[in-house]
Amino acid sequence: MAMFSVTNVDNLITDLDPMHTSNLIETLRTIPWFLDLKPQQIEALAAISSIVQYQEGETIFCEGDRVDNIYIILSGEIGVDIAVPSRGIVRITTAEPLDIIGWSKLTPVVRQRTASTIALKDSTLLVLNGDELNRLCEEDPRLGYVIMRRVANVVASNLLTIKLQLMDLILQSSRQTDIQTR
Repeated sequence: MAMFSVTNVDNLITDLDPMHTSNLIETLRTIPWFLDLKPQQIEALAAISSIVQYQEGETIFCEGDRVDNIYIILSGEIGVDIAVPSRGIVRITTAEPLDIIGWSKLTPVVRQRTASTIALKDSTLLVLNGDELNRLCEEDPRLGYVIMRRVANVVASNLLTIKLQLMDLILQSSRQTDIQTR
């Protein structure tokens, strides 16, 4: 059996054989993010991807880690947490199947993870090598446009979620202040 490559993904090693590559292509074709892509673009993405299993309670990455990979949840649930001074760890969202985490790798400024992630259930993730994805996006502007348009939607959705959480936090804080001043 010929081996295509070995990919090191956050300390998990996955061997990619020809059968695994065809499974990756089929998996990529089922993800709405990639429905607009041509077969050769899907194949290029498969070449920089792997499928990784995480057990419940296992950390995928930590806030402050170097940004490297981008993840699409295929099954399971992933908690996304941030450290908030004087409040501790706060869950900002729960990522579910077809959600993306680690998207900040595609931004030119962010160099470290802005949140921590943990598997809340046994989970299967599609992992894309971030440097290689950036290279593909630069080499193929149509692919880059499709990917960045999808990332823009994720960022906008995350911003709205965090805005609503912040407003809720402010309301809770003002209620506590009102109670204490009575």
